[in-house]
Amino acid sequence: MTSEGAVADMIQIEEYLEQGGVLSAPDNAPARYRGELMRLMSSFVDSELAASAGFANAINHAPGIKERIAASRITLEKADHAERVLKVMETFGTDIQRYQRQHDWAARVARDAEVGAARQAGDMRLSVFHYPIAGWTDAVVMNVLQGLATGVQMRELTAVSYGPLADVFREIAPRETRHAELGFEGLERIVVTPEGKAEAEVALSYWRPRVAAGFGAANSSRFATLKKFGLRHSPNEELLGRWEAELADRLNTIGL
Repeated sequence: MTSEGAVADMIQIEEYLEQGGVLSAPDNAPARYRGELMRLMSSFVDSELAASAGFANAINHAPGIKERIAASRITLEKADHAERVLKVMETFGTDIQRYQRQHDWAARVARDAEVGAARQAGDMRLSVFHYPIAGWTDAVVMNVLQGLATGVQMRELTAVSYGPLADVFREIAPRETRHAELGFEGLERIVVTPEGKAEAEVALSYWRPRVAAGFGAANSSRFATLKKFGLRHSPNEELLGRWEAELADRLNTIGL
């Protein structure tokens, strides 16, 4: 194929994707699309592995059996979600055994650290997952905030233009929603006492800006490319706004 033919094919594929088209196999994915798709999948997998490791450490802080079961379920299912997406990455040539071992997913920075300077090379987890959880209330609040953020982001992910990945995300989405609900149920039990409510307010102040940062910068220059490829549909600032509105509604119901 001539270079002119390759360019023409690429333009046709981009137009197809921009109009809502779906790709179904690695061989159909042009290089630029493949790169953005792999970046998206890596960010999700790394975040799920880091989240699973973080909640594993929180299990022993749980105040009762019900809470231990909830934390254990989240730990297990987030690892399972990572594995499901890794299997899609494997079809693009990723060595999934090596991938899982490339970082210490439980590693965290200091609570007051600036994450930007502390990231490991190639670690694509959302920045919020670089911070340590400090006790049960802190874990619950973090799970509520990030769980609602994941719910907002899953609406984008279930509509990605790579069909096999969209199918996996549609399977994952209800369980991610349930993780947030488990967190909110735990938070409701915490805030019934003045001491618990005060602890929750402190945790909210800590985690809210860190979770918000995961939506990315407003007016992102990459958004146009991702939208053209059918990998994104709503800009960062719109997703952030949805999260802030949903969070305010949920917190208002329990007096936070």
